[in-house]
Amino acid sequence: MPIILAIETSSELASCALLRGESVLSRVSSGVRTHSQSVLPMIQELLAEAGIALRDCDAITYGSGPGSFTGVRTACGVAQGLAFGARLPVVPVVTLDAMALACHQQHGAQDVLTVLDARMGEVYWAQYRFGDQAGPQTVLAPVLSAPAAVQPEGTPVACGNGLSAYAEAYAGTALAQGYADIMPHAEQIARLAALAFAAGQTVAAADAQPLYLRNKIAYTQAERAAMAAAKAAEGGA
Repeated sequence: MPIILAIETSSELASCALLRGESVLSRVSSGVRTHSQSVLPMIQELLAEAGIALRDCDAITYGSGPGSFTGVRTACGVAQGLAFGARLPVVPVVTLDAMALACHQQHGAQDVLTVLDARMGEVYWAQYRFGDQAGPQTVLAPVLSAPAAVQPEGTPVACGNGLSAYAEAYAGTALAQGYADIMPHAEQIARLAALAFAAGQTVAAADAQPLYLRNKIAYTQAERAAMAAAKAAEGGA
């Protein structure tokens, strides 16, 4: 069985995990501003507890997003740096996939909707189904939308902090009964990475990338002025 080191920093919760067969060790740190300082010490603790060196791992995995822009860049950057140094392959894992696996493990859900707070009045969401295969099968691929635009197929079990962040949008619906406490965690990232590793789905460190669903989060002063002028022109037309 492969030894997988996992890094997940896409939300307020940073976590690292070391998977060896069915055994997993993990560490957690909260506070998004400290992710870049907490990840390496957590990894060192895990390796020391397991009594192995980084080069003894078979692959490094990370939560590739969607999520906090700074967070997914942190996880990707740390994974790349460690993989370069130890000459290891990298396995990117979608954070919403990991949330779906957590919901399946903790609540036995077979049909899962993940809803992650994307800030700026939006959510990242996707739908999955668990069957005979080991991992989640994508029903609706990850997208970014307004909370009220989340439209799952059927009646899946919902999870993620987007349910509580925009509770008013889901009041009176089945989604309001979901599990808002389920978030991306390195333990599920590691388990999904082990499946991908076994299937040969790895990338070189140089090719590891974050998954961004929001292409642009800020406009320059000139762009804002141009948009304002365009709106004013439309209003006068």
